[in-house]
Amino acid sequence: MIISKTPFRISLFGGGTDYPKWYREHGGAVIGTAIDKYCYITVRTLPPFFKHKHRIVYSNIELVQEIDEIDHPAVRAVLSQLSFREGLEVHHDADLPARSGLGSSSSFTVGLLNALNAKRGQMMSKDELSREAIRIEQEVIGESVGSQDQIWAAHGGFNRIDFLPNGDFEVTPIILGNNRLRELKGSMQLFFTGFSRYATEIAKDQIENMDKRTKQLTTMRDMVDEAMNILQSADTPILEIGKLLDQSWKLKRELASSVTTPEIDEIYKAGLEAGAVGGKLLGAGGGGFIVFFAPPENHMKLRERLKDLVHVSFDFDKGGSKIMIYEPDQVEQSNLNATQSLSALVRK
Repeated sequence: MIISKTPFRISLFGGGTDYPKWYREHGGAVIGTAIDKYCYITVRTLPPFFKHKHRIVYSNIELVQEIDEIDHPAVRAVLSQLSFREGLEVHHDADLPARSGLGSSSSFTVGLLNALNAKRGQMMSKDELSREAIRIEQEVIGESVGSQDQIWAAHGGFNRIDFLPNGDFEVTPIILGNNRLRELKGSMQLFFTGFSRYATEIAKDQIENMDKRTKQLTTMRDMVDEAMNILQSADTPILEIGKLLDQSWKLKRELASSVTTPEIDEIYKAGLEAGAVGGKLLGAGGGGFIVFFAPPENHMKLRERLKDLVHVSFDFDKGGSKIMIYEPDQVEQSNLNATQSLSALVRK
């Protein structure tokens, strides 16, 4: 049995510039953080005592004979790409709901890749996990998704990610003093709006509009540099990040009509009236989680005003996707021991 643990994320600035259609021409950049809310993937060899060969458990339960019969697109794509022939059970659990703007789909893909490669006795680097998850989601499944979620799921941390026109990316940890980091975390409040949505449908609208939204996306990209200057200036109040988020959210609403709804607009308005200086709906838009930036003395007022929403406390995650339990069966362990012995012999 192998169990992987992969973080969700909060994106702050630059979202939209991480779509290949944009950054392969203009370049892109984002700022955000992985958080201590996780996707757990369990994989094990399924004993040959059942009518089905594979058992996939998530919000549905699938019992199938062949990989191409699997409905879950990420499971079907990853198992197909890795050419697994043995019967498998794949089980998914998560701390927070899917389709909620926290990058859960990419966390699932990264966690599944990590677990299945561990099952084969292989360890992928964080960059390898990121690139393979991006390739599978964008090229194999053909989803309208960006390239930031997979990187945060694999790397973890509070980072700036730059996307280059050649398709490569660079991950730069944002270094802050302990006091500044506490100020940042102590200003953020996370709420679940209660609305779930399919991000790829909203993202598709944004991608189709990109050629008409160059000004907005260029400004949103420039906000990454502005946010870096605020974060790393001890003399600048941390609440300036919240004000910048407010500007970014206004621009994001212009990317596609599906980004927001009247209900979301009411929640955002209520948050500002309760003392937040800014915030944004996370992910592609349309629903899911919303983050507000507010001085700590206004947090209770904010939570009282939004008492019909679920408030979620969180911290930053530093480690990215990890293998939490590694207990391969005897056949897998024998293959791994043989591989390790051969490697040792070659080194001699």
